[in-house]
Amino acid sequence: MRNKSNNKTPHRSGWIMLSIVLTLYVVAAFGNPAKAFDAFSNSLAVLQVILPILLVVVVLMSIINSFIQPKKIAKHLGEESGMKGWVIALLSGLFSHGSGYVWYPMLSDLRKHGVRDGLIVTFFYARSIKLPWLPMMVAYFGTGFTIALTFYILLGALLQGFIADRLLSPKLPQS
Repeated sequence: MRNKSNNKTPHRSGWIMLSIVLTLYVVAAFGNPAKAFDAFSNSLAVLQVILPILLVVVVLMSIINSFIQPKKIAKHLGEESGMKGWVIALLSGLFSHGSGYVWYPMLSDLRKHGVRDGLIVTFFYARSIKLPWLPMMVAYFGTGFTIALTFYILLGALLQGFIADRLLSPKLPQS
């Protein structure tokens, strides 16, 4: 079965995982039906708790995907982005949360549309600052240390981005 929109075979890994889990539940039900029922009940309880969160995430992603197109973002982060591109990369890295691998598909798409490699590197390096953890860091290490470390991480993000731009930019032919 082919997906007509992009001629790729759809991924079946989700269905495979679901069948493995259901098979394990059936096997467990033969071994100890009471414990299998308890496990299944606990799984449903967890699903009931996370389902509203998943729905909010899906709705937010749909809204974001409707209003933000990679071509428009790439226009602000391309070769001519200047200082604005560096600021956007730093701030978006600073305010981004979640696992890094979640960002890979979007950043790959942005890169295909012309976003500079240095800005992507800056984004990833700036992600190492976790805003929710800053108050705890202040409590353990003090305000001065936290501000200094945050400053040096942002400076390092910029330096890494500049280096990446130098090393990864396409070389112009010598005349």
